[in-house]
Amino acid sequence: MAYPIPKIRTEAAFIAYHMHWSLGDILELPHRERLAWVSQVSEINRRIMESEQ
Repeated sequence: MAYPIPKIRTEAAFIAYHMHWSLGDILELPHRERLAWVSQVSEINRRIMESEQ
C-alpha cells in the first residue's frame, strides 16, 4: 500500500514552509526521515509558543 498523497503534501508543505527546502529535496527523504523532520519542527514550534505565553 502506498503512502497517501494528501499526507505527503501536508508533510512537504510543512517542511518547505519552516525549513525553506525545495519540494524535490523533501520528496527525496525516506518517509520515516520526513516524519522525523515534521516532528522536530513541531517540537521547536511548541517550545516557542510556550515561551511566548
